[in-house]
Amino acid sequence: MPDATQPSHPPLSLAGRRILVTGAARGLGLAFTEALAQAGAHVAMADVLATELDAQASRLRAAGLRVDPVQIDLRDPDACLRGAHEAVRMLGGLDGLVNNASITHSGGRLAEELDVPMWDSVMEVNVRGTWLMTTACLPALRASGRGSIVNIASDTALWGAPKLLAYVASKGALISMSRSLARELGADNITVNTIAPGLTRVEATEYVPAARHELYRNQRAISREQVPADLCGAVAFLLSDMSRFMTGQLLAVNGGMVMH
Repeated sequence: MPDATQPSHPPLSLAGRRILVTGAARGLGLAFTEALAQAGAHVAMADVLATELDAQASRLRAAGLRVDPVQIDLRDPDACLRGAHEAVRMLGGLDGLVNNASITHSGGRLAEELDVPMWDSVMEVNVRGTWLMTTACLPALRASGRGSIVNIASDTALWGAPKLLAYVASKGALISMSRSLARELGADNITVNTIAPGLTRVEATEYVPAARHELYRNQRAISREQVPADLCGAVAFLLSDMSRFMTGQLLAVNGGMVMH
């Protein structure tokens, strides 16, 4: 039986594709970067964590993969624009954007326990940052003639996870944003789709209580932990020619915890 903890190898080719992945220094973004590069893409891996980013880029390059690091802080509009331009320069164009970077910050608190700075910080990165990166990349995606945008939401926005309000609201916003963008960008032959992962074992979920992980395991049709490799095939598919007539759609990739 295949080991679900190992990086996946998508059964399709992304040879020649130039893709930018945000939040790529660790967790899901790093897994996406590696899988897409293994499928033949040239990947610009973006993150605000410069030291980790450079270390991971060096590791992937040593493995023979085509990746280039670019430091981007999604809280800074100018940094988003500069980073997008730098990524396009390094890649020689842009065919795909994976808006993966996000923060939680509000986990474990009831709605009345949140404060305004906490709420604003989540929206600043998860919602505004996704919009800023998307608009910064649009000229290059239009020039590609086959642009694809994949936004990483969360299945918490589908079932209404408690004590996570700001994060859930931000991920619900991404789903709605994707649908609106799909209609705006269809004439440019740019597809925009969303993936809603379930609770996945990565650094960012280390704070999640064991009981929440058990809840997910028990309620999934496929009753096991979700790992980053479980999502890589869906991301690669949405960036490939195999999904060119698919836009504005949401894929819940969560082992059947939520069936959408």
